[in-house]
Amino acid sequence: MTAAASRSLPYPLGATLVDGGVDMAVYSETADSIDFCVFDDDGTETRTALTQRTGHVFHGIVPGAAVGTRYGLRVHGPWDPANGLRHNGNKLLLDPHATAVSGGYSWGQEVFGHDQQNPDEMDTSDSAGRTPLCVITDPAFDWADDAAPLTPLAESVIYEVHVKGFTQTHPDVPEDIRGTYAGLASPAAIKHFTDLGVTAVELIPVQQFVQDSHLEEKGLRNYWGYNTIGFFAPHGDYAAAGDTGAQVNEFKEMVKALHAAGLEVILDVVYNHTAEGNHMGPTLSFKGIDNEAYYRLVEGDRGNYFDTTGTGNSVNVSHPAALGLIMDSLRYWVTEMHVDGFRFDLATTLTRQGGDAELHSAFLTLIQQDPVLAPVKMIAEPWDTAGYQVGGFPADWSEWNGKFRDDVRGFWHGNASLLSTLSQRVLGSPDVYEADRRSPLSSVNFVTAHDGFTLADLTMYDEKHNEANGENNNDGESDNQSTNNGVEGPTDDAEVNERRDRMRRNLLATLLLSAGVPMILGGDELGRSQGGNNNAYCQDDDISWFDWANTDDALLAFTRSLLELRRENPALRPAWFRQAPGPDAVDTVRVLRADAEEFADADWTDDDAHAITFVLEHDGADAFALLLNAAANGVEFTVPAAPSGAWELAASSDPGQQVAAPVSTLIVRDGSFTLLRSRV
Repeated sequence: MTAAASRSLPYPLGATLVDGGVDMAVYSETADSIDFCVFDDDGTETRTALTQRTGHVFHGIVPGAAVGTRYGLRVHGPWDPANGLRHNGNKLLLDPHATAVSGGYSWGQEVFGHDQQNPDEMDTSDSAGRTPLCVITDPAFDWADDAAPLTPLAESVIYEVHVKGFTQTHPDVPEDIRGTYAGLASPAAIKHFTDLGVTAVELIPVQQFVQDSHLEEKGLRNYWGYNTIGFFAPHGDYAAAGDTGAQVNEFKEMVKALHAAGLEVILDVVYNHTAEGNHMGPTLSFKGIDNEAYYRLVEGDRGNYFDTTGTGNSVNVSHPAALGLIMDSLRYWVTEMHVDGFRFDLATTLTRQGGDAELHSAFLTLIQQDPVLAPVKMIAEPWDTAGYQVGGFPADWSEWNGKFRDDVRGFWHGNASLLSTLSQRVLGSPDVYEADRRSPLSSVNFVTAHDGFTLADLTMYDEKHNEANGENNNDGESDNQSTNNGVEGPTDDAEVNERRDRMRRNLLATLLLSAGVPMILGGDELGRSQGGNNNAYCQDDDISWFDWANTDDALLAFTRSLLELRRENPALRPAWFRQAPGPDAVDTVRVLRADAEEFADADWTDDDAHAITFVLEHDGADAFALLLNAAANGVEFTVPAAPSGAWELAASSDPGQQVAAPVSTLIVRDGSFTLLRSRV
């Protein structure tokens, strides 16, 4: 559908199809003029000046531009880096609102606005031919009867996954679509998700990102994609149909197929920084359009960037232009691409208007009042390089709960005095959320994620092994609370492998049987290893890709069975902590010592205590007793009285565990869990 071209409008920003061309609008407070530059197949450039200006928006009709037209922007204005002004009309820039991007960067002096030897001097070389181009796309798409699954948080299980890595070697996915959006939408991929029992896929960044020059020099690639440059464009490399515009519809087809299977699509989004880096970084888009509006500059030193992301820059969320870009992008992905939620990388940076993180920041307020965004799932990574903010987001947000990861790992690692914090995590982290009347559903629980060891490696390696990253193994976290269980790396030692199997099941069970929203790192259910690499951000190879030829089928069956238990039994997914608010509320959880007695204050800090029991109940439904033993020896548990039917074995990490009714005591072996069930 195209609009009439009677006159140019300053909104919406970006390229809007109109009769006979496009209406182009670009925000810049500091530019003097802006050219819309069309490139033919042979590289011939045709420039059209955006001659109209409304407020701080340059706009105009570009005759002849149509679906498939490739273009960029040239923004002319003052060059004064010391005062935050970095306009350079010699540089071809990406439109911040482009919906598709074709090609990549050929790194060299040409893509830098400044002279790399004399940073205060403007570089006059032309970057055209060494930069990607924007592509005008057709927003029309047949969504047919597509409908958002709208899975309640209380029923949600999130699966964090990489679009390429999941299917790149999958034998049941056609070879020509492996590693693509189409591959993720294939019957084989969807069958894995639905058979496993997850309800949502959380995609590692799929907005258009940039390959880092320093990685390419080493023969490596940015695999994770936390280096965004196009906030409206699906990453072109993940499209089987190519990157000349068809990637948009391929992404939509993927969402449509996942929705048809009842699966939600959550995007991991990176609005806290861009790929342009610091004052020595390239000029690719925002820096050359309006540096001061889009980036936070150092007060009193506007030639440098204020950075709370560790990437060289932070998006200026105190400015309406930057906030508007983020909001427009979020709405676009919901309304045009039909996604169901967002996980915000380094979300704390987005709440920093004047420096400190703010609960009532403009960013959070705008989302809360927006009728398009308010209903979708919002998940924060609640920290940045300047602060840790777990528990600091609004009640209708969920948060990656790093405390859950740390405390659960520590407990099963045998650390002392963790019973108290472990109990908080299993209950949904009331110590973090209850005071603000937030429920366990505020907590996205995880024990592994893309950045760190996989579940298998957490039980196979004492140390990280990141040599392939080319940084002398200095990158990545060194304190992982991992154990090799006696041998570093893979082994044929049956005893070592048996301990590893139990530990993996212990960690998965604690994750899937705790209150909150569980998130599984894709591949953990298969025993996926990265060879001890806990920072595989630059490994676009078999280190990161799923190895479908070597999967742990027993672990997969175990994970499926736990997810089925969780799905079918409300006692295993409580919406509140011990009890729901209300005058007639009754406890649904009891936390007991191994002897079935209540904990005394001194018990919580007993260095020798590594065993705990949780009795989980729900009115009119089956009850469960979760017995956890992280001790290096077997522990005899006194089993609490069954609420209704006799206790029976529901699950255990110990394949030799047996339960004969009626059961009053039960020995749970070293480093293992047992789940008992009392049927109504």
